[in-house]
Amino acid sequence: MTEDLSLDLFDGPEDEPASQGADSPEPPASSAPAVDEPRVWSVSQVNRAVRSLLENSVEPLWIGGEVGQWTRSRAGHCYFSLKDDRAQLRCVMFAREAQQLPTDPVEGMRVRSLGALTLYEARGEYQFVVSRLEAEGAEGLWRLAFEKLRSRLEAEGLLDAARKRPLPRYPAVVGVVTSPTGAAFRDIVSVLGRRAPWVRVVLSGTRVQGEGAATEIARAINHLVETESPDVVIVSRGGGSVEDLWAFNEEPVARAIAACPVPVVSGVGHEVDVTIADLVADLRAPTPSAAAEAVVPDAAVLLAGLVRMPDRLARGLRGTVRRRRDAMSQVLFGLRRGLERRTGPMRQTVDRGGARLEREVRGILDRRRQSLAAVGGRLDALSPLATLGRGYSVARTEDGAVLRAVGDFTVGDRFLLRVSDGELSCETLDLKEGT
Repeated sequence: MTEDLSLDLFDGPEDEPASQGADSPEPPASSAPAVDEPRVWSVSQVNRAVRSLLENSVEPLWIGGEVGQWTRSRAGHCYFSLKDDRAQLRCVMFAREAQQLPTDPVEGMRVRSLGALTLYEARGEYQFVVSRLEAEGAEGLWRLAFEKLRSRLEAEGLLDAARKRPLPRYPAVVGVVTSPTGAAFRDIVSVLGRRAPWVRVVLSGTRVQGEGAATEIARAINHLVETESPDVVIVSRGGGSVEDLWAFNEEPVARAIAACPVPVVSGVGHEVDVTIADLVADLRAPTPSAAAEAVVPDAAVLLAGLVRMPDRLARGLRGTVRRRRDAMSQVLFGLRRGLERRTGPMRQTVDRGGARLEREVRGILDRRRQSLAAVGGRLDALSPLATLGRGYSVARTEDGAVLRAVGDFTVGDRFLLRVSDGELSCETLDLKEGT
């Protein structure tokens, strides 16, 4: 008789024979020896035994394949399959582990998963319980999540260089958002104290890695600008792995930086690390120390500049005066040329008009002179002087009365006789009437 290996497979506490169960029929009363009954297993017993066999005999292992039929339930559990060209394996990733994923993989992506084989007893389905899932190559899911968020923010214009604000040249208050116990904060304070000891540093402490850190960082940025009045804000942390820096690649931090009313400098990780916070910030610094150097001037450089300032001011003033003088000369020269261009034709017009006016006046005077001469000739013909010139004379008394007739004279009276070239004093000796 062949050995029944199923008894080895389902090794465990044996159930009581079916003939001894409470609902089993009683064996027939017979003195004949009982026939051996086969052992009957319930479906639950079989599934439980198979599950125990899988979980106890197969250690956790990595399985690689393509993702298929990925779904995430409302509770956060993820159900999918891993497949190759000949088979597929049903998988589940529970919410606690799924929360660690930076993003959900897309169907067809090649991944590797760490987990344990088990059996879902209620359905008798063989499945793989995944505790860790990674995409193969190019930083996998981290890079996929980074590119998804970067593309969305870029479409909204949050990565546009035109919205980047310049940093204040001489800030009085510098806000810092980072871990209060990290080396990044100590480096920032050291650099600020050395370069600009007059600056007041305000820390808004927060966790910078781990689950929920992105929300805390965003809350710390908002709290800083609401309660203080920083001129510029540094968002920073030291170096680390992609997972360590991931809080600065999440959307809450990007939104808080974009909404910050003052310029933000991002100094996250080392020079090779580029985060979403770096892309949204007004300035990306390669390290926390470099971020501190970027926001304040160097006191030594300022002092050297102040020492040279008098000479620079003098040169600047001389240059300004020279430029202003040259500019005024150019303006005056231009005005002079402009006036000449404008007044030249007008001067010619005036000259021509003056000559024409002079000719007109001279013609008028000549005509008036001729007219006066004609009038004068007529007046001269009527003038008593003209009569006197023709040999006549006029007798007048000493008081100027004209003596016209013989009756106006009296013998012995004196009178004046006006001739053409003067007057004569005369005396009346005799009177004769005309015939």
